[in-house]
Amino acid sequence: MFTKLNVFATAHAMATHAGHRHAVIARNMAHADTPGYKAQDLKPFGTLVRESGDASLFRNTRSTHMHGQSGPDWSAAEFTADAPADPNGNSISIEEQMLNAVDAKRQHDRAMAIYKSALTVLRTGLGRG
Repeated sequence: MFTKLNVFATAHAMATHAGHRHAVIARNMAHADTPGYKAQDLKPFGTLVRESGDASLFRNTRSTHMHGQSGPDWSAAEFTADAPADPNGNSISIEEQMLNAVDAKRQHDRAMAIYKSALTVLRTGLGRG
């Protein structure tokens, strides 16, 4: 009955994407003064879901999870952002990276809210809510 609860897999994938995006943003900020460094970012989660077309987006943590399906390598979704560069060739804007970090945090919070809501619905359905 409860073998395919895709809402939990989606929330997990969304939170994982947000975490990887945070790592990319942190790397950008660490290289804010590196000459020639170009800003990196990830494709939005919604775009990755649309491009995948099925549940192959989700990542299992053990071979018994999710019927053995494995998900994408999030680093493959990275791209170099087109941004104007400083005279030293660096394209990092700390302000823009801070806004990106806030956006990634909101995505993670949204994923956790979806997960919590789905648990509440499941508990209510089982009469334990």
